[in-house]
Amino acid sequence: MPLPGQLSDPRVLTLFGLLAVSTVVWLTLGLRARRRDRAATPLERVWHPQESVALTPAEEHAFGQVVSRLSPGSPGRLR
Repeated sequence: MPLPGQLSDPRVLTLFGLLAVSTVVWLTLGLRARRRDRAATPLERVWHPQESVALTPAEEHAFGQVVSRLSPGSPGRLR
């Protein structure tokens, strides 16, 4: 049974064919990437030098001043 009207045009059939193929490729690549992400091992925790080096009192004071400036003072405003 032939397709009626404009659907029998070869350009329309080609367009629908390309759309179907591209959809299948897109879905396949998406599923493959999702599967690959699940199989990936988590990154190791990065060591930072400040984790094992004690701060001097002057460094602790400077850090406290920076933190106090960044903490909110009155509602919605930084000091």
